[in-house]
Amino acid sequence: MLADLIESIAKIVFVFSVNLGFFAPILGWVERKQSAVMQDRIGANRADILGFKAIGLFHSLADAIKVLTKEDFVPAGANKLFHTIAPLLSLVPAIVTFAVIPFGGHYRLFGHDVNLVIADLDVGILFVFAFASLATYGVVLGGWSSNNNWSLLGGLRASAQMLSYEVAMGLTIIGVVMIFGSLKLTDIGASQENFFKCGGPEI
Repeated sequence: MLADLIESIAKIVFVFSVNLGFFAPILGWVERKQSAVMQDRIGANRADILGFKAIGLFHSLADAIKVLTKEDFVPAGANKLFHTIAPLLSLVPAIVTFAVIPFGGHYRLFGHDVNLVIADLDVGILFVFAFASLATYGVVLGGWSSNNNWSLLGGLRASAQMLSYEVAMGLTIIGVVMIFGSLKLTDIGASQENFFKCGGPEI
C-alpha cells in the first residue's frame, strides 16, 4: 500500500515537472518563434542572462517570473473569493487530464512493476473530455465574479465557444475509437507501437 502511494506521488511529481518545467516553456517558445516567422520578424530575442540570449529561450523564464510577481487586481465590487477561484477552476482540470495520459510503457524497476501512467482508466479519452469541459465554468465564474456586465457577457460568449468546439472535438475521436476499439489511452498507445511495421491495426 505504501509502495503504491509512493509510486503515485512520484508519477505526479514527474508529470508536473516534465510538463510545467520543460514542455510548457519550450512549446511557448516554439509558438512565439513560429508566429514570428509567419509574420516576417525575429520574435522573442530580448531577454538575456549575463549577455547570453539563447535564441530567446530565456523569455519563458522571464514570463514565469512576471506572472508570479504580478499584482492580483480585483475590481471594485467584485466577489474576491470567486474572482480568485475562477482561474484555478480553469487550470486544475487541464492539469488533471494528464493523469490518464501515458508517458511511457510498462516496466519492472527494483522488482516492482511500474506502469508509467498515473491513473490507467478504461475510459481515458472520455475522462480527458469530461475534465477539459470543466474549464468552461472557470471562464463564466471569472466573468460573473468581476461584477461587470461586459465581463459576464464575455465569459458567457467564451464558454459558448468552448462548448461548441467540444462537439467537433468529440466527433474527431470517433475514428480513433473505431480503429483501436478502446477508450483506454494505454491500449491505444500500445497498439501504435508497431503501427508502421504491421501496416496499422487490424479492424
